[in-house]
Amino acid sequence: MPYLREISLKRDKIADATKYPFTIPAVRHLELLQFEPDVTFLVGENGTGKSTLLEAVSVALGFNAEGGSRNFNFSTRASHSELHACLRLVRSYRRPRDGYFLRAESFFNVATEIERLDTEAAHDYPIIDAYGGRSLHEQSHGESLLALMIHRFRGQGLYILDEPEAALSPNRQLLILRRMRELVLQESQFIIATHSPILLAYPNAKILVLDQNRNKPVKYEETEHYQVMRQFLNDPEGALKTVFAESGDLFRGL
Repeated sequence: MPYLREISLKRDKIADATKYPFTIPAVRHLELLQFEPDVTFLVGENGTGKSTLLEAVSVALGFNAEGGSRNFNFSTRASHSELHACLRLVRSYRRPRDGYFLRAESFFNVATEIERLDTEAAHDYPIIDAYGGRSLHEQSHGESLLALMIHRFRGQGLYILDEPEAALSPNRQLLILRRMRELVLQESQFIIATHSPILLAYPNAKILVLDQNRNKPVKYEETEHYQVMRQFLNDPEGALKTVFAESGDLFRGL
C-alpha cells in the first residue's frame, strides 16, 4: 500500500482560477492523480507544471519548499505558490519512517543549510554524517545527489524527487535505478518528475503524462522520451537532418 495514495484539487478553495498556478496544464486539468506503492513518474513538456505540482504536494506533506526532510525549515527565496493549500491528499494508514523532497535546482541551498547547522549548532552527530560524512559542496552536483540517495535515504520512506537526473551521467542514472530498487524492496515509495528515458524504464512503474489536455497514464514505449531517444539512436544522422531542415537558417554558419 502506498504512503500517499492520491491527490485531487479542492476547487472550492481556489480564490482565482485565472491566475498562476491554476492556469498551468498540470493544475488546470487536475482531477485525481493516483500513485503506485513503489514508483510513479510525472512527465511532460517544459512548462506543464510538473515541478510546481511536486512542490505543492511536498509542502502539503510538511517538507521544506526548497527541499530536504521535514526537519528542514529555511528559505533562500520564498517562491512557492499557494497550490499546496488547495490540494486534498489521501494517505494510507501506514506512515513512512523516512521522507525527503529533492529539488535538483535548489539542492545547493540544502547543502549550504546543512553546513550552517553543523557549524552553528552543537550536534553529537553532525547532520552531514547522514549524507556520507563528506561536505556536499566538496563534491560535484552528481556526486552529492548520489550521496543523498545512497547514504541519507534509509528505506520505508516517501521520496519525492524533482528531476534527479539533472546532473547525472547515463551510468550514474543506472546506479540511481539500482538504488531505487533497493529502497523499494525496503518498502519505499517514489514520486518523481523526470525527462530521463533511462529512469522511466524502471520496471512496472506508473507513468503519468501531464500535458495541455489532460493527465493520463501511459506505457513506457508510448512516452515521447522513449520514442524520440529510440528514433535518434537508431538513426542519428537522419534525426539531425530533420531537425536542421526544420530549423531554417538557425544553424547555418555554425
